[in-house]
Amino acid sequence: MKPIRKAVFPVAGLGTRFLPATKAMPKEMLPVVDRPLIQHVVDEAREAGIEHFIFVTGRNKGVIEDHFDRQFELEHTLTERKRTADLEALSRDLPEPFALLLPDVLVQHERGCLAQMIDAARGLPENPNIIAVEEVPADRVHMYGVVGVGKRQGKLFELTHMVEKPDRATAPSNLIITGRYILQPEIFDVLAAEKRGAGGEIQLTDAMIELARSQPFYGLEFEGRSFDCGSKVGFLAANVAYALERPDIAPAMRAEIKRLLGDG
Repeated sequence: MKPIRKAVFPVAGLGTRFLPATKAMPKEMLPVVDRPLIQHVVDEAREAGIEHFIFVTGRNKGVIEDHFDRQFELEHTLTERKRTADLEALSRDLPEPFALLLPDVLVQHERGCLAQMIDAARGLPENPNIIAVEEVPADRVHMYGVVGVGKRQGKLFELTHMVEKPDRATAPSNLIITGRYILQPEIFDVLAAEKRGAGGEIQLTDAMIELARSQPFYGLEFEGRSFDCGSKVGFLAANVAYALERPDIAPAMRAEIKRLLGDG
């Protein structure tokens, strides 16, 4: 597979579930311990070898641009250094596979989720699409996009189909789509032609279902624990888990949790 050097981060959401905290502050800038949520996700992408970071942003998101501004002014830096060959290479860059990371989802593991996916992609046939998946209890499958499981290669398997929020009785498995994707550029043509689905929005799962008619899709059961930081409980759990991973504050954090729970 071609090297994956670009990652897309959709950060245009309004963060209504976190009001009033997100009235003026983008949800993606809320801190998990002492770093913004989006910084954790960007660092995961950087660890996986991503070089070009694309933020799909919207109104009142300027603070995200400011946070990353100096680090990602690549073309300006190349111009200042008169590296015209590199600039020309960027301008003629052909479409290539790219990573998509949902900033609402954090995956805690020493080897990041996206890096695990890129590792798994090596040796696959040309032009694969890969989706990170994880198990949930059967009584929660109706809340997510769910995949069907085909031929396996360890944690990696061929997808037989994808379905959005199925009934528990008809769900093809209890493996859900978990906010990390490696996609081929043809997905953009599908998205451009896609009709609006649930909530009046264009649904990525619907577009992937369409693309799967002509390209292979794989699922990867990644190592690590995910946190849905789009929910208050998931966001707070992520703060606790990431704090307990930090040797400088973990002992005090454990003591404080015991005190709050009345265990010490």
